[in-house]
Amino acid sequence: MKFGQKLPFPLSLQVDYDRPNVFRLDDVDEESKLASKDEKAASSKMRPSTSFIRDSFVRFAHNPVAMVCAVIFILLLIAIIVIPSVYPYTYDEQLSITYGDASFNLLQPFTYSATEQAMIAKGEFVWPHIFGTDNFGRDYFIRVIYGTRISLFVGVFAAVIVLIIGSIYGSVSGYFGGKVDLIMMRIVDVIYSLPDIVLIILISVVLHQIIGTSSTGLLSKLGSGMISIFIVFALLYWVGMARLVRGQVLGLKQQEYVLASRSIGAKPWFIIKKHLLPNSMSVIIISAGLQIPSAIFTESFLSFLGLGVNAPMPSLGSLASDAETYLTTGQAYLMIIPSMMICLIVLCLNLVGDGLRDAFDPKLQR
Repeated sequence: MKFGQKLPFPLSLQVDYDRPNVFRLDDVDEESKLASKDEKAASSKMRPSTSFIRDSFVRFAHNPVAMVCAVIFILLLIAIIVIPSVYPYTYDEQLSITYGDASFNLLQPFTYSATEQAMIAKGEFVWPHIFGTDNFGRDYFIRVIYGTRISLFVGVFAAVIVLIIGSIYGSVSGYFGGKVDLIMMRIVDVIYSLPDIVLIILISVVLHQIIGTSSTGLLSKLGSGMISIFIVFALLYWVGMARLVRGQVLGLKQQEYVLASRSIGAKPWFIIKKHLLPNSMSVIIISAGLQIPSAIFTESFLSFLGLGVNAPMPSLGSLASDAETYLTTGQAYLMIIPSMMICLIVLCLNLVGDGLRDAFDPKLQR
């Protein structure tokens, strides 16, 4: 294009010969005019500041299946916390002995014993037995509530143990690498090969001799079987999270902010605490969320075999095991109720864990 030739579009740059180093805008139509200050102020809408965690939970909220399961799980938590404080019966109260009435045994749902019918005839209010009673005259609804509380407590406690041990072990192994990583991962491989059920049985036998049947307090209520389950969780169940965190740290330690921290002399523990673990939080949350249903199922299975809490404290697995005796009495629902509760909890937590995985994994986003 030659000097002085007019441009083919409306906007043209022409030289101001009085000020040769300054260009001016000529031949500008209405659509090409610069926006005014008011128009700029009206159009400048900044996106509110956010974070990765907040964005992930927003994506989680748009997952209808995960949200429904999360709401069900929250309602279940509220129920097991509130109901025992307002319910008129306790999990270990044998009503047939309390009232001296054998008709309390094996009541059908929403039915009353002879003593309760006499109380109702006098105008007194009697709280119904929602799930009936067992063969010892104990209200079955409150026992299911307490069994759910015990199973969830075991699951959450196991997830906390796995989160603490697995995240620390995996981050140290991934950060230092080399021989340290080689040795630590071979230890993980050895732990993977240990049979958890056999260890629980052996530890339970040893603890039973140490604790004894005459001891009192929390250890006696939980029983040697439950304590051995906690020990095995701390010994074996963290290896999966350790591998996941290690793989995440191996990629993160090559990032620029980690190299910058090294260059200014930051110590390894500071880098792990301030940089590597916070940026591995998505993997940690997902793994911990999926660990809870796994621990609940393991505890329920072991309690079904008689390796859980001591009687009369219930868990869902022990309730399902005790209900086998009711099959011949026409009350098979007493076995179905705890089994359905286990399925409901495990299903909800698995779907919530899948929703967390989809929300926190950027690779799965569109």
